[in-house]
Formats: sequence, structure tokens, C-alpha cells
Amino acid sequence: MAIDVDQLVAIDVHTHTHAHMDHRPPDEITAEFLDAAEKYFGGAPPQPTTQEVADYYRERRMAAVVFTVDSSFGTGERTVPTSEVIEVAAANPDVLIPFASVDPHKGKAGVREAREYIAQGVRGFKFHPNTQAFWPNDRAFYPLYEVIAEAGLIALFHTGQTGIGAGMPGGGGIKLKYSNPMAVDDVAADFPELDIVLAHPSFPWQEEALSVATHKPNVYIDLSGWAPKYFPEVLIRYINGPLKRKMLFGSDFPLLTPERWLSEFERLPIKDEVRPLVLKENAARLLKLR
Repeated sequence: MAIDVDQLVAIDVHTHTHAHMDHRPPDEITAEFLDAAEKYFGGAPPQPTTQEVADYYRERRMAAVVFTVDSSFGTGERTVPTSEVIEVAAANPDVLIPFASVDPHKGKAGVREAREYIAQGVRGFKFHPNTQAFWPNDRAFYPLYEVIAEAGLIALFHTGQTGIGAGMPGGGGIKLKYSNPMAVDDVAADFPELDIVLAHPSFPWQEEALSVATHKPNVYIDLSGWAPKYFPEVLIRYINGPLKRKMLFGSDFPLLTPERWLSEFERLPIKDEVRPLVLKENAARLLKLR
């Protein structure tokens, strides 16, 4: 059964799966990052399987874009494979929208992998410049974007600070510079046919992100990863105004639950006519669900 947009409360465009379906323990590198995250976030982050993500969102009458992050070059982690995400999403088509993840450093092998994922039905690709350790505007990675653009799919880029590696010596080797949204501006200019999502309020580059999304018709912003009570005033102003049709609800589940996000968003001074755009309608249009 396909997603019935009219029956949904919201569409969450940013959720993660962290555990393999067979519940194998995390590899040693991932375990180290999890230990640091427990201290940083004040508790052990949940580690849902893709099926658990599906069950969670179905209970709440929401659909979810779900993905993992292939950062084998940047961090060396062995994460849930995209093939597993695709398989579980295919079994839960009423609630899950699968995105793929390919480490850009895989080069030609990564391009081939992307083509395979596209043939299997993914709806977009997730990139995390910090953990994957790459500049989005490095032309060495353009062949990968070309494949995504040709298929008419979405490229979603993490932007702004990340909690991954926070508190570890040297931040776990993760460098924040890669996630400045201005690097994605080059990609948006060079691939005007490619729909791009800047993930998260982009601290400390919030106004850069707003500038890119205002200037480039193919760039959207998802509001995940930050509790709405911390949204800066300038972001709220653009949600209500020039970017009201380009802002997307995202939670960053499981690190931030949709319940908390929606509860805090309800208390923001958002115009009544804008709320449904952010919560569902903008995403439905971008994801071609209608």
C-alpha cells in the first residue's frame, strides 16, 4: 500500500536507522562514538532498526524518510547497509521512504553503487560532509551528483554543527568546516536540475543557509536536529515568509523525537497557513507523493 498523504499527520524527512535487523552489536568504532554521544546528549541514544522506525511512525500516522550514513572513509564505521534500508522500506511502503547513502570517496565504485540503489527504488541520497570528510563542491564528486540528478532524485546534505564526535579528543577527528552550506551552494548552481535539501538549522551558518535557499530555486531546508524552542528569530521569520514553501519538517529521530519537535513547533509564532506546508505539504510535493 502506497503512502496516503491525506491520512498523514506529518512527513518527517530526516530519520536514521542505527541497528542491523539481526541486532548484531555495533562495531568498535561506532561503539566509541556512541559512548561519547551518551555523555554529550546526557543519555544513551536509541538504536532503532529500520523496521522499528517503520512501526514507530505508523503508530503516529506519519511517514518517514529513512537512511543510514556510509562514512567508511571518514570514520571507518560499519553502519547499516542501504540494501537493508531498501528491503525493509519495500515491506513498509505505507510509511517509509528510503534514501541511500554512498561514501563519495568510493569514486567510480560509488557511482555504480548509486545506480544500483536507484534501480532498487530509493528516493534520494543522504550526505554527511563531516563524517564522510569531504567538501560537497569538490568536482571529484560531481559524477555522483550527475547520477542522482539524472534520476530526478534528491540530495540531502548535513549542514552545520554535528553532535557526532562532540567531547571526544579532537572531536573524534571530525571537522566541522565541511558542513558550511555555502559549499552546497556551488552544487546547487552547477546542478540546477538537482533538488537539494540542507539538513538542520545550520548553526553557526544559519543565515548562509537561508541565503542559499532563497537564491537557488532547487534548495530546501529541513528543520531537523534542533529543538524548535532554540530556533533563532531569523529562521522563524523566513519560515513564515520567503521560504514558507521550502521548509520541511524533520526530527532527526531517534536523537530527537517527532513528539518533542511537534510540541515545541506548536508553540512557535508560525502562521496558521504555513504550518501544514512545513509539516506535510512541502515534503509531499518535493518527494512527488501527490
